[in-house]
Amino acid sequence: MPIPPVLHRLLTAAGPSGYETAPAAVFRDAVGEFAEVSTDVMGTVRGRVAGTAGGRTLAIVGHIDEIGLIVTHIDDDGFLFCIGVGGWDPPNLVGQRVDVLTKDGVVAGVIGKKPIHLLKGDARDKPTKLEDLHIDIGAKDGDEARGRVRIGDVAVISGEPVELPNDRAVSRSMDNRLGCFVAYEAARLVAEAGGAAGDVVAVAAVQEEITFGGARTTAYALQPDAAIVVDVTFATDQPGIDLKEHGKHEFGSGPVIERGSVLNPAIFEGLHATAEEKQIPFTISSSAGRTGTDADAVHFSRAGIPCGLVGLPLRYMHSPVEMVQLGDVQHAAELIAAYALSLPADASFAR
Repeated sequence: MPIPPVLHRLLTAAGPSGYETAPAAVFRDAVGEFAEVSTDVMGTVRGRVAGTAGGRTLAIVGHIDEIGLIVTHIDDDGFLFCIGVGGWDPPNLVGQRVDVLTKDGVVAGVIGKKPIHLLKGDARDKPTKLEDLHIDIGAKDGDEARGRVRIGDVAVISGEPVELPNDRAVSRSMDNRLGCFVAYEAARLVAEAGGAAGDVVAVAAVQEEITFGGARTTAYALQPDAAIVVDVTFATDQPGIDLKEHGKHEFGSGPVIERGSVLNPAIFEGLHATAEEKQIPFTISSSAGRTGTDADAVHFSRAGIPCGLVGLPLRYMHSPVEMVQLGDVQHAAELIAAYALSLPADASFAR
């Protein structure tokens, strides 16, 4: 399948944590075609599909931010120096083209480092660190650079998504525009079916990569009866991954339904039963403590919110070439929509 148009627009809208305005606008426009839309002061967008029988409110939460860079210094030669917004593996950045987001528009640049030919001795073998890198925007000196870019401007990797054979696609920001797309698509399917017993709210949460801030504040304000967080997880069919530690989650095996201490057993069992009934492929993963996703913030909001977690197998996470199998994404949306539609008005999530 080709990359769905809404997903393509999400992937190409630049929005590091705290600067999610562009992708949030894409999500707002898309979900606004079938849902009641609102945006809070943090920038998180919610699209509510009204229920038909006064049932439980279910939030479907994906985070809209991506990792990026933020400018901390501009030297007199016109080079920009940055720190990461979210977690980068610095060698992945070397030689990449970037878009610097400024008040006057996008400024193109490249990420450079001292050439290996000029490194001496042990320096050649030392791992690349972020402080070894700089952004070159082609400025002739510091004054020109400072006239085009300000301290605090952010940057993302530049490049269009690429469709590959076997239903696969590559792009930056798959983490976690994929989760937002699943939230959108699941809510759309619920609306198309005429609505669930209770409200279904698709959430594009901000700032997951740095604080879980959007999920934390939205869970408090929205007060859903339950939530399903959708995020990427590690596809384990690439070289060097220990299946005993990470489980078997291959491309084409469908969404990953997670269970564990933070997660609500009733939601897991409901997702599991729905996947079997609808013959949707899936695998299971487990966590003993925190999940590393927005579920860690949502589940203890107010008096506690029952949470489920659905993962999307992804290769090369937190890199410019994140890869996904698109069928797994669509299956995740179909699973969550079917689960929402199956929830009775008096559904219990009691442990």
